Amino acid sequence: IPAHFSKAFMATEEDVNNVFGKEDDKHWHIGSPLDMENVKVNLDLKRFVERSSGVFGKSGTGKSFITRTILAGIVKSKVASCLIFDMHNDYGYEVIDEHKKRFKGLRQLFPDRVQCVTLDPDTSRHRDSKVDKVFQIGLNQIEPEDVDMLSGVLGLSEVQVGALYFLRRRLGRDWIARLLDENESDELKQFIEEDRIQSGTLGAIQRKFELFRRFSFLVPHANDETVDYIFNALSRGMNIILEFGTFGNTLAAYILVANFLTRRIHKKYVEEKNKAAGKGGDEPLPLVITIEEAHKFLDPEIANHTIFGNIARELRKYNVTLLIVDQRPSGIDDEVMSQIGTRVTCLLDNEADIK
Repeated sequence: IPAHFSKAFMATEEDVNNVFGKEDDKHWHIGSPLDMENVKVNLDLKRFVERSSGVFGKSGTGKSFITRTILAGIVKSKVASCLIFDMHNDYGYEVIDEHKKRFKGLRQLFPDRVQCVTLDPDTSRHRDSKVDKVFQIGLNQIEPEDVDMLSGVLGLSEVQVGALYFLRRRLGRDWIARLLDENESDELKQFIEEDRIQSGTLGAIQRKFELFRRFSFLVPHANDETVDYIFNALSRGMNIILEFGTFGNTLAAYILVANFLTRRIHKKYVEEKNKAAGKGGDEPLPLVITIEEAHKFLDPEIANHTIFGNIARELRKYNVTLLIVDQRPSGIDDEVMSQIGTRVTCLLDNEADIK
């Protein structure tokens, strides 16, 4: 901190460039400081993707716009691949701001480097969005770990979450389909009679799982073809935007899909990184995973045992980092926040968030 009566000067473009670097292939211009419209702030993208980052600000302050600008820089520079969970269809195709001004999406700006995968083909078609793949999840693919993160949204108690693992073990891969089957099976009745699970606990789980019936992207059976497709595209340096369409309005759908896909993609990255360490393969290209409503994934109560908390704490151990977009940074676990390398902060007016 400068001493009293130290001389102060307005920062020049050269001063700012000494901190952020000059604009070039690896330094991306994201904007100007307030009252310094002629001075560019340039992100060193190679350094930026080395650690998890965050874009924070209350609703309507331009988080999505700045995030899209940063992602455009990463795509253009090829320093990493991006997997974007596009909750509100902000990143793939054209968006219109409150002043009716139109802005191109990443798929339009970089048609050769960006692919769109959708959960809701009807909405994508109505928006004239070009889709490369439709994403579906089989009920037979879902594991208790995929549902565990939904406990807060679905209101699952600790006892009910514990029961999920028992039900998966005893009912097999079709455990969710069997729970949703209205003709209660003899096996479920037997669990209750043997006192392996309480009738109230089982009934509560079945009632809460009824929500899954409303998700048309959930089908009885599917294989890992789309997961493999996304992983292979990311490995080739392609960038994937997963559009949620109308399902973006349902937080449970967003959390389920983001958790489901991230767990599987991260596992594949760990395998590739370990092969590379043993000289059995090439080092995987760095991956940046963009999630919105991040406090729902990184809440202090669950961050220690979720895939997103693990990625944030790993730094770049397995070449995977997060770009978290959120309006309530105070809801994010302190340990995770301490690992975030770059924070881009828009307007915040809640005292806890400002702190």
